[in-house]
Amino acid sequence: MTRKQSNNQWSGGIAAHPAPKKFRVQKSAGKVLASIFWDQAGIILIDYLPKGQTINAEYNSFLLVQLKEILKEKRRGNFTKGVLFLHDNAPAHRALAIKKKLAYLGFQCLDHPPYSPYLAPFDYHLFPGLKK
Repeated sequence: MTRKQSNNQWSGGIAAHPAPKKFRVQKSAGKVLASIFWDQAGIILIDYLPKGQTINAEYNSFLLVQLKEILKEKRRGNFTKGVLFLHDNAPAHRALAIKKKLAYLGFQCLDHPPYSPYLAPFDYHLFPGLKK
């Protein structure tokens, strides 16, 4: 028996067993990238990347400026102590333009340790079910 023959559905004369329904696959809404900034008090900013755009140093720089303005508004008393900023080692985060922007905004950037057991601490903050 050939492969094509084995894939054929038997449609014998028994009416009690109708052929299985074939479902049409619908196109998904697509992926959405969310940038989430938070501190010990909670979420500060959530930004959704516009469709068709990619994260690059320019867009990331725009987000950092936005973050500083929101920090001034939401965390007035704590903002004077300075901001320790931690993000991963993605190329858009390691770009020289971003390092300069962080320094210009007064954020102190913490190095993300490679091969650390704490590679993604946000997973446990944003998705508490992972703790279990």
